[in-house]
Amino acid sequence: MRDVVYVESAEQAEAILKPARAAVLRELTEPRTCSEVAERLGQTPQRVYYHVKQLEAAGVVERVAERQVRNLVEAAYQAVARKFWMSPGMIGLPSTDPDDENLARLLDLAEQIQRDVAQLRPREDPLPSIGVHGEVRVKPEHREAFLRDVQAMLQQLFTRYGGAEGEGFTLALACYPDTTTPALKDGHRE
Repeated sequence: MRDVVYVESAEQAEAILKPARAAVLRELTEPRTCSEVAERLGQTPQRVYYHVKQLEAAGVVERVAERQVRNLVEAAYQAVARKFWMSPGMIGLPSTDPDDENLARLLDLAEQIQRDVAQLRPREDPLPSIGVHGEVRVKPEHREAFLRDVQAMLQQLFTRYGGAEGEGFTLALACYPDTTTPALKDGHRE
């Protein structure tokens, strides 16, 4: 079982997002039969079997074992991952407003990070990664200088470590206004 599967197909998203199927999927974090899931959810095995088959067809559940019960073969199923991340691009609509271009780039960057992280695999050595989040307050008259400084700092890193040898790393940086916090003026909130 993988830790994360990145969902980019409408069929997988539809299968996962239906409430009855989502409940079945949550029960399949470990191998279970349709009868076992039905008992846990208070449903009939036939109803659970229907949902399991839809989830299996979408590729989010797989048959992992079978056993003979009287004259029948009973199958056990398990989810292919512990978590499913939905691609924001599945519902994105193109905008005709040129002011949305910068926001669209930020959303594309966030989706790229989400996709990349979902595809990381466990390693024998610790995963060499960092996550940094912070707030910087910049007066309007200093915005351009701030952005130039950030660009220069990143260019210095790219120049210093941009060789063709060694392990590849992706560096992503997003800079955008924090609209949840009121601006400070002379140390006081506006």
